[in-house]
Amino acid sequence: MELEADHGGTKNVKQQVCQICSDDIGKTSDGEPFLACHVCAFPVCRPCYEYERKDGTQSCPQCKTKYTRHKGSPAIHGEQVDDGEFKDVGTKSTAQPGGIQDEKHKIDRMLGWESGSGRKDYVTPSYENLTHIPYAASRPSMSGELSAASPGRYSMASPESGSRATIRLGDQQREYGSGGFGNVAWKERIDGWKMKPEKNTAPPSVSNAPSEGRGGVDFDASTDILMDDLLNDETRQPLSRKVPISSSKINPYRMVIVLRLIILCIFFHYRLTNPVRDAIPLWLISVICEIWFAVSWILDQFPKWFPVNRETYLDRLSLRYEKEGEPSQLASVDIFVSTVDPLKEPPIVTANTVLSILAVDYPVDKVSCYVSDDGAAMLSFESLAETAEFARKWVPFCKKYNIEPRAPEFYFSQKIDYLKDKVQPSFVKDRRSMKREYEEFKIRVNGLVAKAQKVPEEGWFMQDGTPWPGNNTRDHPGMIQVFLGHSGGLDSDGNELPRLVYVSREKRPGFQHHKKAGAMNSLVRVSAVLTNGPFLLNLDCDHYINNSKALREAMCFLMDPNLGRQVCYVQFPQRFDGIDKNDRYANRNTVFFDMNLRGLDGIQGPVYVGTGCVFNRTALYGYEPPIKAKHTKPGFLSSCFGGSRKKSSKSSKKDSKKKSSRHVDPTVPVFNLEDIEEGVEGAGFDDEKSLLMSQMTLEKRFGQSAVFVASTLMENGGVPESAAPEALLKEAIHVISCGYEDKTDWGQEIGWIYGSVTEDILTGFKMHARGWKSIYCMPERAAFKGSAPINLSDRLNQVLRWALGSVEILFSRHCPMWYGYGGRLKFLERFAYINTTIYPITSIPLLAYCTLPAVCLLTGKFIIPQISNLASIWFISLFLSIFATGILEMRWSGVGIDEWWRNEQFWVIGGVSAHLFAVFQGLLKVLAGIDTNFTVTSKANDEDGDFAELYLFKWTTLLIPPTTLLVINLVGVVAGVSYAINSGYQSWGPLFGKLFFALWVIVHLYPFLKGLMGRQNRTPTIVVVWSILLASIFSLLWVRIDPFTTRVTGPNVDQCGINC
Repeated sequence: MELEADHGGTKNVKQQVCQICSDDIGKTSDGEPFLACHVCAFPVCRPCYEYERKDGTQSCPQCKTKYTRHKGSPAIHGEQVDDGEFKDVGTKSTAQPGGIQDEKHKIDRMLGWESGSGRKDYVTPSYENLTHIPYAASRPSMSGELSAASPGRYSMASPESGSRATIRLGDQQREYGSGGFGNVAWKERIDGWKMKPEKNTAPPSVSNAPSEGRGGVDFDASTDILMDDLLNDETRQPLSRKVPISSSKINPYRMVIVLRLIILCIFFHYRLTNPVRDAIPLWLISVICEIWFAVSWILDQFPKWFPVNRETYLDRLSLRYEKEGEPSQLASVDIFVSTVDPLKEPPIVTANTVLSILAVDYPVDKVSCYVSDDGAAMLSFESLAETAEFARKWVPFCKKYNIEPRAPEFYFSQKIDYLKDKVQPSFVKDRRSMKREYEEFKIRVNGLVAKAQKVPEEGWFMQDGTPWPGNNTRDHPGMIQVFLGHSGGLDSDGNELPRLVYVSREKRPGFQHHKKAGAMNSLVRVSAVLTNGPFLLNLDCDHYINNSKALREAMCFLMDPNLGRQVCYVQFPQRFDGIDKNDRYANRNTVFFDMNLRGLDGIQGPVYVGTGCVFNRTALYGYEPPIKAKHTKPGFLSSCFGGSRKKSSKSSKKDSKKKSSRHVDPTVPVFNLEDIEEGVEGAGFDDEKSLLMSQMTLEKRFGQSAVFVASTLMENGGVPESAAPEALLKEAIHVISCGYEDKTDWGQEIGWIYGSVTEDILTGFKMHARGWKSIYCMPERAAFKGSAPINLSDRLNQVLRWALGSVEILFSRHCPMWYGYGGRLKFLERFAYINTTIYPITSIPLLAYCTLPAVCLLTGKFIIPQISNLASIWFISLFLSIFATGILEMRWSGVGIDEWWRNEQFWVIGGVSAHLFAVFQGLLKVLAGIDTNFTVTSKANDEDGDFAELYLFKWTTLLIPPTTLLVINLVGVVAGVSYAINSGYQSWGPLFGKLFFALWVIVHLYPFLKGLMGRQNRTPTIVVVWSILLASIFSLLWVRIDPFTTRVTGPNVDQCGINC
């Protein structure tokens, strides 16, 4: 931005854009550009100027000069009002004959103002007696505290009762625009403010005499307040916005996709009409594989047609829900951490995750952390007790110095200048002391781990001498321990700490416990009974909070009055620590997180990936989102004859009856716990019988717990004030019992869905099928970070589990190819889910296609006949379109070419190994009922050196298929080159296509080959044995083919004899 100053002291602004909100700065009533600061002419629009004067620093952001009051601006507290100025304004308005139209036009522009499209030529009216409209939740919470409201449950307080507003809202184009404050929801909120009386406030005594010169139009005091806040209060602005990808990046990308589709059609036309006569089996296999690859590419490519970015405004969230001097009105969040085996998931890793949660930048009374120990290990219990004690020192240190990240292991291991931006003299001393405290804490936890390596014959005993209830991990009662609470847990400075709860659900022989999905559903019920936060965040035990404002980022979507009603969850990308620089096995999965999920965010939202996701509790309970009212114009026939209006009303009644019978309406009135338990008449019911029928229906759906059923009906979350903690804990033990879910909808329609080891995909799919939308949030600083298995064998086992879950969904009733067509799942979103479930099947054609080069080299055949010049052009065009698609994808997504290439390589490695085994295991489970148990991925610390685990070789059968492919293709290359040398110059031409084909396979399997070689390129003995065995087999096959024998073609002796 450039500024020019003349000698008179005035400055001309070349770029008329506000540097705060990027809108037009607008003009004054005289038609001149609005100039907020007369000293430096820093471009600021009128609303930002008014906000800065009213609630900000009252000074220019650039030169820090205090703002002077402009003509027409309301006076702020302590500022003298120039009566002469207002007299002039009033005289001018009454003297003009067109005053009525001018005033109406001014009001229309104010109420129809859109935040996203600029605020043009608007003038702030000068009204007296301005007061602020207080915020209030739409209903009081059942706990008697300030409501931790959930999406769609926030509304601004209405103006005082008795106020009348006869003004007309903005023009239709602004009222029904797609963005900003001019949309339908904003209009409805303004109508609500004008019509709904304010509770507990007396109506103001305002004289409503019409003003002179205004033709009898009445503008009362409440209208003045409304217009002032609409313009000047930043809390009215949206908390986030969708940022589309630049057209210069996305349009060429779409054009190349369409072009590639056309080229594919021409390519397949040529392939099908030009078979290879002397190698029909090879030709047929190759064509089938290529068709499958094309279908798989379409399913993967088109859901990325509408990629978007999103921005959040954390300052607006604080202004709206955190008033100075008042309790925070941010929604409560229950955070779930799941762990199973403390020997594979080190307690110190889980402790760091818990500590980062307890130190998160969010009101402490709104955060509750629930740790699920599904292995009932005493080691997990004792280490969590140590973590709670250390948190009393760690949390105040984090908040005092505002450090990032707030997981001590990763904070102290950062190789950065930790003194940057730190100005407190005590920081160095406190940091050194805290590091010593953490090292002592770490030693205590390591001592517990060492003690737990050998289990005593009589089992574990607690400190009071009683046996540990979880000594038998498959047969033990439910256990709940509250370590920190809102009333008793204080840190070293005397401040409250978030609630920390240990949960281990009941396990009994003969019951199906549903692994992680069952554990998560138990946490949903326990948290509903104890705290009942309207939002839930689930994290794996190795995923710590890397950005302390992550919860606030999610609340910008979930607590937005317009957007939040439709959002089932906010998914964050997974980022990882401890991965080698080259990311040999594509552990970062950047292509999926930075390309695919951003593409889905522009359709109906990203899929749920199992961790780092903030849920709307209402969506987890199986409810459908509120249906938006569609303003449809009547058709020509109906407008002429009016015959279809009655019919449509009847059909809508039928539809509403069907919907009400199919599910419980999430917008029904809130019921009190006493009403449900005593069976008295409740809100929304006519008599006791109907209430009991509803209670029976809800208990059949949610289980036999009146307390939990009551919690599902609490609109803003929270628990009853009158509930005793002992009674709640007893009820919490009940809801995690083994038989609680019997004959209920848990795992079928409610909570995490059962039926697959990848319960995350299935759970998100069910929500999207009901019509919910999800949001993909990618803050500049990664919200969460975790660990990934960098070892080849562990990585393949992890991919095997994911692929097996997809195969299970494919052969279940929830398969996206036939499930949910009666719902509101969008077409391209269904494409993405179909691709998510069928991608393991691609392993079969991929394995066949990777074998073809070796077969062609060994037999001298090829899958493509001799091509003409025109056909070669189409082949080259296909390759160029493939490369162009990848390049343009990297351009709009920001993914590097090295990450893209690693993803392509591991697609082949995982496809011919883990995905292949997943298909066969899935078929065995579906057809023969043979279940396969997955192993928990190890979350080990890198204590043996940098990336020591990367070079660790663990034998698994998953290594056999890619090893075999490598050997046969290498043998094929050697055989092909030998044959060409032996046959002469003319044989080199056909050889190049076969060699290119084989080298394509070898290059893609190169990271796998490096994984087999180990740290010092030492090949393990088992690999040497396999290689020799396979090489011997193919050598014998090669001898049988005998390519070096000269084949002489001559006359047939049997027909014409020796003298022929």
